[in-house]
Amino acid sequence: MEHTLSKSFNILENAHIDQPKGFIAGGIHAGLRKSKLDFGWIYSEVPASAAAVYTQNTFQAAPLEVTQEALKHSSQLQAVVVNSANANSYTGEQGYQDAIQMQQLTAEKMGIDPSLVAVSSTGVIGEMLPMDLIKGAIARIGESEAAADFEHAILTTDLKTKHIAVEVEIDGKPITIAGAAKGSGMIHPNMATMLSFITTDAKIEADSLQQGLRQTTDQSFNRITVDGDCSTNDMVLVLANGMQNNETLHPQHPEWHRFIEAWQFVSRELAKMIAKDGEGATKLIEVTVEGAKSEQGAAGMAKAVVGSSLVKTAIYGEDANWGRIISALGASGIPFDKHGLSLAIGPEQIIQDGELLSFYEPNCVKELVKDTVHLFISLKEGSEKATVWGCDLTYDYVQINASYRT
Repeated sequence: MEHTLSKSFNILENAHIDQPKGFIAGGIHAGLRKSKLDFGWIYSEVPASAAAVYTQNTFQAAPLEVTQEALKHSSQLQAVVVNSANANSYTGEQGYQDAIQMQQLTAEKMGIDPSLVAVSSTGVIGEMLPMDLIKGAIARIGESEAAADFEHAILTTDLKTKHIAVEVEIDGKPITIAGAAKGSGMIHPNMATMLSFITTDAKIEADSLQQGLRQTTDQSFNRITVDGDCSTNDMVLVLANGMQNNETLHPQHPEWHRFIEAWQFVSRELAKMIAKDGEGATKLIEVTVEGAKSEQGAAGMAKAVVGSSLVKTAIYGEDANWGRIISALGASGIPFDKHGLSLAIGPEQIIQDGELLSFYEPNCVKELVKDTVHLFISLKEGSEKATVWGCDLTYDYVQINASYRT
């Protein structure tokens, strides 16, 4: 079943990461977690063009090193394996060799070259992978062919799976773009603790795929924050297997923009799902800054607001403490003319052209009690705008992270 979002693409209802032609995904319980699914895989019937962006944390985990080496080989992948519960991060040479072994054993199981296998891990940092359990899990690849199992297997402290798929017509052919993600804590803009996997049956050059990934990531995953912490493992990985046999996509293709629009939507929706599922969160916060000199500046100011612990706790408490928003803007490090500043909480205008209005606070509270809280900031610096997403900060966040390893 599908419904129309716009003239350019359709959202596919109840669709998963395996929706594009030629992809299979699954997940099992390998024993890394007490009872939940903890090992998953994605497989393409043919080698797919591949691209990735990675966490900017200095300590990149071993699986990321192995995946980067695989992509340098041919910019193609045919399989991805993921384990949760253990990050295989800061584990030295042994951790690297364990990630290599995951890659090689998966390749043997699937009958493909090791360079076509990406490896990903998420969970506790600084603990060695229990390779006996990993080996047993790899031997069971294919036992499940339910993409929902994959989407559960990659979770850590998440409460919900995150998946979406859309269909867009390119060259008269129905191209599907699907995504699945995990992320709940240690989320901060510029690639932090999250994993996102995107599949498509479009035919696209590897260089163009990397270009599109940077563009879509910048407008989506790099515009969310939960707690300001940046992890060691995480990435966005996209596979395009070309099985719909469209004309090869690239930026000069007449329908490139339609493909990017659909891809952008998939990435943005996944990013919003991550922010909304932040550890202990009760609300999604959406901050829009317009009238800025640059899009980068607008995004920086919005990130400063949505990342402020004081703003986040005020929104959790449904307290219209607008002063915290002003303080966060001033601390963003991005200069602006305060006399041109306007601020609204939902539809209620608080500040107009630098002047505090006699606003009606109960109307602000009506916005703050919603599941999604909108903050609007307007400047008179230029014509650029940006929107960023985050969540409130609650007692449960402290409780979850105080006992993360237990």
